[in-house]
Amino acid sequence: MLDHIRKYDILLASNSPRRRELLSGLGIEYQVTALPDIDESYPKSLQGEEIPKYIAAAKAAAYKQEMTDKTLLITADTIVWLKGKVFGKPKDKDDAKNMLRALSGNTHTVITGVCISTPEKQISFAVSTDVSFTVLDEDEIDFYIENYKPIDKAGAYGIQEWIGFVGVNKIRGSYFNVMGLPIHRLYQELKHF
Repeated sequence: MLDHIRKYDILLASNSPRRRELLSGLGIEYQVTALPDIDESYPKSLQGEEIPKYIAAAKAAAYKQEMTDKTLLITADTIVWLKGKVFGKPKDKDDAKNMLRALSGNTHTVITGVCISTPEKQISFAVSTDVSFTVLDEDEIDFYIENYKPIDKAGAYGIQEWIGFVGVNKIRGSYFNVMGLPIHRLYQELKHF
């Protein structure tokens, strides 16, 4: 499958082990490249799906100079969206606690923006998944933060970890999107790229 893209040197520009694991599931050969310090700020006028699409495209733009005519670059960004507010990666443990308190007992949306780029073509898309949390008590929040250290995750949690097992009571949409890469949609886009 995806034989038509084998002519490219596929690069996943991500430090996320979850994205690497998910992309590996497609059975394509790719290399991982470390992201340089990229400004992940965005215009405050952007809302919802526009935000991670914008950041994924900015990540791709940072690699433009390094791309060859054989490069196919995949970049992504994930946010948690609750009541019109963005929850990115927490700054520290206190920020993580505050995020999990806000998510507790609520339904939020996990949005991942993806950008696929070659020197001749670029497409971007976003996928949204609604995630409902049961009410979490302070001991559960503290246990999770101390034992799983979710500082590198949007919304301060990983659905595939303990907090997902005990706290998530419903999702609507792609589970893999919540992990950080909407692999089904990425496959469909690569099929037609």
